[in-house]
Amino acid sequence: MGAQAGKPLEAGVEIDGFLVGERLHRGGMATIWDVRHPDITAPLVLKAPLMSEGQDPAAIVSFEMEMMILPRLSGAHVPRVHAVGDFMRQPYIVMERIAGQSLYPRIESLPLPIEDVIAIGSATAYALEDIHRQDVVHLDIKPSNIMIQPSGTAVLVDFGLARHADLPDLIAEEFRLPYGTAPYISPEQTFGVRGYRRSDIFALGVLLYFFATGERPFGDPQSLKGLQRRWWDDPRPPRQRRPDLPPWLQEVILRCIEPDPERRYPSAAHLAFDLRHPRQVLLTERAHKLTRDSWLVRRSRRGERARLALHSKSLATSKRASAPIVAVAVALNQNAPALDSALRQALVRVLDAYPDSRLACLNVLRQSALKADDTLDEAGRNKHAHRLAELAHWAEPLDLPPERITFHVLEAMNPAEALLDYARMNHVDHIVMGARAESLGRRILGSVSAEVAAHAPCTVTVVRPRGLAADDTG
Repeated sequence: MGAQAGKPLEAGVEIDGFLVGERLHRGGMATIWDVRHPDITAPLVLKAPLMSEGQDPAAIVSFEMEMMILPRLSGAHVPRVHAVGDFMRQPYIVMERIAGQSLYPRIESLPLPIEDVIAIGSATAYALEDIHRQDVVHLDIKPSNIMIQPSGTAVLVDFGLARHADLPDLIAEEFRLPYGTAPYISPEQTFGVRGYRRSDIFALGVLLYFFATGERPFGDPQSLKGLQRRWWDDPRPPRQRRPDLPPWLQEVILRCIEPDPERRYPSAAHLAFDLRHPRQVLLTERAHKLTRDSWLVRRSRRGERARLALHSKSLATSKRASAPIVAVAVALNQNAPALDSALRQALVRVLDAYPDSRLACLNVLRQSALKADDTLDEAGRNKHAHRLAELAHWAEPLDLPPERITFHVLEAMNPAEALLDYARMNHVDHIVMGARAESLGRRILGSVSAEVAAHAPCTVTVVRPRGLAADDTG
C-alpha cells in the first residue's frame, strides 16, 4: 500500500520501502511516525507536514526548507537523514531516532540548578557552532527543538525555519512577518534579517535566562510591535529574579541577549568557552546590574533602534542583491503546450543572460473574496502542495540544479498584485510570463500581464507563441 500526495499518513502504509508504524507526535506543522526499513537496523522516524483542511501554507513552505537543508548537514549534533520524499507523491523526511528527550519537559521544573543551566548552555552552544560552520542558522532555537542525549550531547531538530547560506530562503521570499517562536526571536529577525549566526546566540541566551530564573526575559508578545520592543526595552537582570545566580553567568546571559548583534558573542564557540571557563569571563557592568534601566534611558534607546533597523534592512537587501532572481509566472492546467514550450525557451535565454541568477517559479492560487476557501481539492489533496508538485513537473525540462530553482504558490485574490508584491519584496530582476488566447472577459477587465508589465519594478518579458492573439497568463 503506498502513500498518496495530500492524503494523511496512517499506520501500515508503505512508502518507498519504509513501513509506517505508530504516530509518535503531532505538532502544529508536522507529524512524527515510527518507521522501519528491512535494510536499516537503526531506529528511524518519519516526519511529514500537515496538509489537512485549513492548514497554514507556512507548514508546507517550512517543510520544503527542512527537506533542502537537513540532508546537507552532518555530524553528531543533527539527525542523520536516510531518505527524503517529494510533493509529487508524499513529502517526508526519514531520519534517525534520537536517543534522549527534548528540553521541553524541563520547563515544569524551572528554575533549574545552576550547574544544569551551564551544562545545557554549553552543549547547545557546541551544537550551534557545528551547524554554523556548515553555513546554517537555525532560527528557531527553543526547548522543544533541543534534544539532550544520555551522553550530554545536544542534537538540534526542526530546521523548517532555518537559513542556509547557499540555498534560497523560501521563508523570507513568501512571508512578510517574522516566523519563529515569539519569546526567542532576535530583534533583527523582526526586520526580516534571517542570516545572522548571532540570532541563534540571542535565542540561546533567552533560553538560559528562562531556565535560570523561571521567567522569560521579554515575555511572550503576540504582535510585531510587541516583538520589536526588545530593541530597546531591557529585561530585569537575572540576579534580580535569582540572587544566587553567579555574576559571571549573568554577564554571559545578558551579553547573549544584547539587542545589537555586534555586542553579542561573535560565535557560539566563544559562548561555549565562557560557559566552560567561568573564571576567565570578563565582567562588565552587565554582571553587577540589579535593576532595569530607567524609563528615560529606555526611551532614549528608541532612536538607536531606528539606526539598527535601517542597518538590518540594508544587510537583507545586499544579501538578496548578490543572488539575482528571475521569476516566471506559470499558469497550470491550461493545456497550452505551445505556450509552455515558448516560456521555457525564453527562460533559457534570460537565465543565460544572468549567469549567477536563480529561477523562482510562481503560480497564483486564486482566493475568493466572498467565502473561506477549501484547502483540499475534490480528490482530497492539499491544493497548495499539489500546485507545488505541478510546478516542479513543469520545470523538469529546464534541468536546473536544486540550488538554482525554487517553487512558490502565492495565495491571493488578485494574481497581478500577488506577482507584483513578490517581485518588490524579493528584488526580482526579471519577470517572464506567458500570454494566452484573447477572451471577452479579459478585454473588459484587463489582463494580468498588462498590469504586471505596467507596474513591475523590473524588466518584464511577455511570451506569446507565434500566431496567438495577445492576452494573459491568468
